[in-house]
Amino acid sequence: MNTAIAQAAPNARESTYADLVDLADAANLVLRVEIRKQAEVKAERAPGLSPGMARLYIEADTLALLTGNSPVGESVKYLVDVPLDAKGRAPKLKKQEMLLFAKAVPGRPGEIQLVGQGAQIRWTPEMEARVRPILSGLVAPDAPPVVTGVRDALSVEGNLVGESETQLFLSTRGDGPVSVTVIRRPGQQPTWGVSFSEIVDQSAVPPQPETLEWYRLACFLPEELPGEANLSRDAGSRAQAAADYRFMMSQLGPCPRNRL
Repeated sequence: MNTAIAQAAPNARESTYADLVDLADAANLVLRVEIRKQAEVKAERAPGLSPGMARLYIEADTLALLTGNSPVGESVKYLVDVPLDAKGRAPKLKKQEMLLFAKAVPGRPGEIQLVGQGAQIRWTPEMEARVRPILSGLVAPDAPPVVTGVRDALSVEGNLVGESETQLFLSTRGDGPVSVTVIRRPGQQPTWGVSFSEIVDQSAVPPQPETLEWYRLACFLPEELPGEANLSRDAGSRAQAAADYRFMMSQLGPCPRNRL
């Protein structure tokens, strides 16, 4: 087996929501397996192996296919990098159940390649319960598009002092529409919302944390509004657009990841 087939390190820490979506988005196979056999690959045959890690050749029985666009047999083979224990030995994984985020290897039936670090996760009912809604959401007809940046931003003053509306139009893979509206009114807290349709909806609401809508924004937008995207003409409107963008990002909050 080619040692480049799969290289990943199981998470030492709990996977975050963003970790799981990163993996699910990159994989075309997500499966639950029980490890039947492992063999350590000699270091000289494991290019790119990090210090403190061991590369294992794994044979595992397929217990369930959570999602996949490639056929999977009753067993799979793959390579995975795992941390050595305190004695400098590879852990014993036989009979343990794992969730794998992987791709099929063309021309090699039964072999899979993990999609990256952390792509082998210890299976628990709770972990599967976290992953399944993500998998369903990614293939849903109304799944939010992949956000790649900010295309345009425009802030306009209202009729009253302190009243304004900022519209942000985001760039996406495949040109799917995503827009954000931030509204300020005198004596009130600013409100904002995101729309995933061609219509700029002033009644749109913010995405809920740990949803695909939140992930597409919080995990991929730049911290500050790019100057070239700010279409406001006067200095005050440009400053307002930048401030409203920062407000939106603060409301989204950080996008924590524990994968290396």
